[in-house]
Amino acid sequence: MVLINVVFSLDSVITAVGMANDVWVMIVAVIISMMVMLWASEPIANFVNHNPSIKILALSFLVLIGVSLLGEGFGQHINKGYIYFAMAFSFTIELINLRLDKHK
Repeated sequence: MVLINVVFSLDSVITAVGMANDVWVMIVAVIISMMVMLWASEPIANFVNHNPSIKILALSFLVLIGVSLLGEGFGQHINKGYIYFAMAFSFTIELINLRLDKHK
C-alpha cells in the first residue's frame, strides 16, 4: 500500500514543482498527499467494493478524459466545460441511483 501511495504521490510532486519555487513546499505537499491517501484509501476502497457501478463510472471518466486528451493531441479544441458538466451530471445521477437503491 505504501509503495502504491508513493507512486501516486508523484503527481503531487509534479504539481508542486510547477507551482512552488521552494523545495520545502514540495516536500510538505508530498507528505500531506501521502497521508491523505493512506487515510482515505481504505474507506474509498470499501465504498467502491460495495458499489460496483462506481467502478464503471470511474472507468467512463477515464475514457472521457483519455479521448479528450487524444483529441487535443490531434489539434482539436475541446471545451472543458462540456467535459466537466458531463462528469458532474453523470456523478449526480449515480449518487441519486445509490440513494434510491438504499431505500429499496
